[in-house]
Amino acid sequence: MDVEILSRIQFAVNTIFHFLFVPLTIGLSIYVAVFETIAYVKKDATYEKLARFFGKLFIINYAVGVVTGIVQEFQFGMNWSGYSRYVGDVFGAPLAIEALSAFFLESTFLGVWIFGKDRLSKRTLTISIWLVAIASNISAYWIIIANSFMQDPVGYKIKDGRAVMTDFFALITSVHARIQFFHTFTASLVTAACFIIGVSAYKLLKQHSVELFSHAFKIGIITCIIAVFGVALAGDMQGKYVVKTQPMKMAAVEALWKTEKSADFSIVAGINEEKEEKTFALQVPGLLSFLATGNFDAEVLGIKDIQAKDVQQYGKGNYIPPVTIVFWSFRFMIGMAGLMLLVCLLALFHMKNKKFVNTKWLLKLSIFMIFLPYISNSCGWIVTEVGRQPWIVYGLLTVKQAVSKNISGGMVLFSLIGFILLYTAITVVTIVLMTKTVKQEDKGVEA
Repeated sequence: MDVEILSRIQFAVNTIFHFLFVPLTIGLSIYVAVFETIAYVKKDATYEKLARFFGKLFIINYAVGVVTGIVQEFQFGMNWSGYSRYVGDVFGAPLAIEALSAFFLESTFLGVWIFGKDRLSKRTLTISIWLVAIASNISAYWIIIANSFMQDPVGYKIKDGRAVMTDFFALITSVHARIQFFHTFTASLVTAACFIIGVSAYKLLKQHSVELFSHAFKIGIITCIIAVFGVALAGDMQGKYVVKTQPMKMAAVEALWKTEKSADFSIVAGINEEKEEKTFALQVPGLLSFLATGNFDAEVLGIKDIQAKDVQQYGKGNYIPPVTIVFWSFRFMIGMAGLMLLVCLLALFHMKNKKFVNTKWLLKLSIFMIFLPYISNSCGWIVTEVGRQPWIVYGLLTVKQAVSKNISGGMVLFSLIGFILLYTAITVVTIVLMTKTVKQEDKGVEA
């Protein structure tokens, strides 16, 4: 049992599971705050009901996200002690600030909003939920700062064989962090919009509070369309930046083995990593060059040339990530986004007719919208993290160097099984609580 492989599997399981809850927390906090604000400004009971209904679902999701996030940080000491020793002085700072400021602000004012419903003024409650939403996004930014150091390390120097922070401002204003946060923020808005669409579609199918949830459905559809285009813009920005800082990742996204000018983008392809070739491909001419540089005729470096340069710079080794995983994860990410946009456009067309609330096929299709952003978000993080292999901190520290040396494969396997069982139990409880809340009829909505 290989410690490195098991540790990577365990981290992947924990990270993907935790990130199932993060985008909904970030995005739904904004929607709940907007509903609360409209209710306060217009004195509209409809939006007050929506704020409280989706607020309940937000609270469940938030609580589970906190629990899974705590496990994330424990892993750095358990399985990745080499990483903790090497970059702890840099990596630890944003995580500590996130916990001491953003998380406490978020949890405190969420408590105010929950328990102050009949005790505090509407203005105070509105301010409280906005502080929760702002803190959720600040919290996400601090986490992304830490992750961005792994992708594009800045503001440090190597001293006594360890990375030491030299420029805190450079760390928190990292170009990669800003672009990645924009990408995460817009993806979170899409996730929350799809969640609202799916839940509202279910309520409309069951004829529960039809007027109320037709409002929510329309808001979800319109904002999802806008946010999907925001994700596309953020993804384009991130791709063009990554091709400069991590060219191997961009080459792996296309399985581009040889450097090409006017490089094509493959919609689908068969990949043979052993022979370093595509067995077949359905391609769009010049599109990869455009995605990478903004110029259809530009040259894009291939995997073989980048590998040769990396060997010259970093020494002997294999610097090629698992190409097939990166290639298909990228396409599933884009494919799910395309499906979301398609369903939203169909719904927008039918929304011109007030009878859309009785269009059962559309409502049933809309329920499945809930799952699409989760697939897309997970695939996006797989591209981000797997595409960086074999580096854990790009250009500085490999995964092999970062893994703990004083643990056995059996220990990691035992904890991996434990985490999987725990996460399965948490998933079941979360689904039960969410489903029970959603299935409540009008009486539950107004509570």
